[in-house]
Amino acid sequence: MRFQCRRVPVRALVSAAVLACSAGAFAQTIPASKPAPTTLTPEQQRYHDIYKELVEINTTHSAGDTTNAAHAMEKRLRDAGFAAADIQVLEPFPKKGNLVLRFKGSGAKKPMLLLAHIDVVEAKREDWKTDPFKLQETDGYFTARGAIDDKAMASAFVSVLGQLKQEGFKPSRDIILALTTDEERGDVPTNGAYWIVNNKPELVKAEFGINEGGGGELRNGKPVLHRIQVAEKMYTTYELEVRDVGGHSSVPTKTNPIYALSAALDRLGAYQFPVKLADVTQTYFARSAPLATGQLAEDMRSVGTGKPDQAAIDRLSAIPFYNAQLRTTCVATMVNAGHAENALPQSAKATVNCRILPHDDPADIDRQLKQVIGNEKISVRYVNKPLASPASPLNGDLVKTVEALTQQMWNVPVIPAMSTGATDSRFMRNAGIPMYGVSGLFTEPADLRTHGLDERIEIARLYDGREFLYRLVKQLAE
Repeated sequence: MRFQCRRVPVRALVSAAVLACSAGAFAQTIPASKPAPTTLTPEQQRYHDIYKELVEINTTHSAGDTTNAAHAMEKRLRDAGFAAADIQVLEPFPKKGNLVLRFKGSGAKKPMLLLAHIDVVEAKREDWKTDPFKLQETDGYFTARGAIDDKAMASAFVSVLGQLKQEGFKPSRDIILALTTDEERGDVPTNGAYWIVNNKPELVKAEFGINEGGGGELRNGKPVLHRIQVAEKMYTTYELEVRDVGGHSSVPTKTNPIYALSAALDRLGAYQFPVKLADVTQTYFARSAPLATGQLAEDMRSVGTGKPDQAAIDRLSAIPFYNAQLRTTCVATMVNAGHAENALPQSAKATVNCRILPHDDPADIDRQLKQVIGNEKISVRYVNKPLASPASPLNGDLVKTVEALTQQMWNVPVIPAMSTGATDSRFMRNAGIPMYGVSGLFTEPADLRTHGLDERIEIARLYDGREFLYRLVKQLAE
């Protein structure tokens, strides 16, 4: 296996589903939930009402309407004291509304951005135990589609800014809130964050921003770490195709497209892109090592030094999540071939999805992929090209404030991480806005149901997350 270690300063890299967490390595039996508060404070009650309203507005692509959700949050903000002139609801596509609020500050500091998406993935009623669009409050949990992703943060931001407004808080910087649509659909024209950056970038221009992508991890009911997402992989997809004249299946030929494509995919499946380390990767493994034991802890410490030995790399590479942290990956996800059971195939196609390290060179990945395929008769074309998403700096007031608040509230380490998935932070980072995925929401790895059935969050943990975001926003804006 080829190994390449290249130290890349995070400031030269600059960050969702939710951050793919390394949870699997630490997963334990799910304990009883933390007791929910028996009585709510006035601010918790207001947050509950906002959260419930937002969750119960269907914002799926198939049947939902994020414009309705945006107007509902607009009303909540107006009720808290914001003027109509402070809020815009933008609907460049039918039922695909976005909200942008500017809480004006003194201008002593540059603006900060609070970003959250208000669309959700699909949820079929017949698959769920309860109606996914009715907030359930049972057994110490809130259960609904969007209970975490991402209406927990979206409603928290609305609640937090409403509280600060009613308290008469005078921020030293503008606080920009952007609630956007179609994050779950990826790189589509209707994606709200993408549309705003490309059509009204002045609305979200900021010194830095906070978004989903991070979060805390529980082990046996106790907080053990708080992740802050500072980077995410670039997303790109290829289509591979090989064609032939075909013919009668009773007379096989040596040019069968299925065999040619299968051989190429076998080579791709066996290939590993070189390991490339950056500050975020080294820091992630170095800070994760004390939370592991035995050989895993030793291997993490080895990577954390920036000069890991090959045996440590090999062992970590055998664990899919850690392998994805160490290198770019490309994997076949769909195959389509042939047209009749009694005919030789005239074509065979495959979709290959790549997740490229933010400090890797997409052109070099393209070259390596074609070299691995190794058959000139197989055409290789982009379905979508990768969007640069340089990592956010690991220094600065935001990171220090997150670390201090995390110590105050939970006394656990903050671990910078690179998401193997994708969030809307990539659009902002590409526009020069450093983004940080951090939420204060803690979950058990074995109970992470984001995008799945019966999505849920512990009631007490939801309120803790809201309190964390209140303190974080206030301190950063003072």
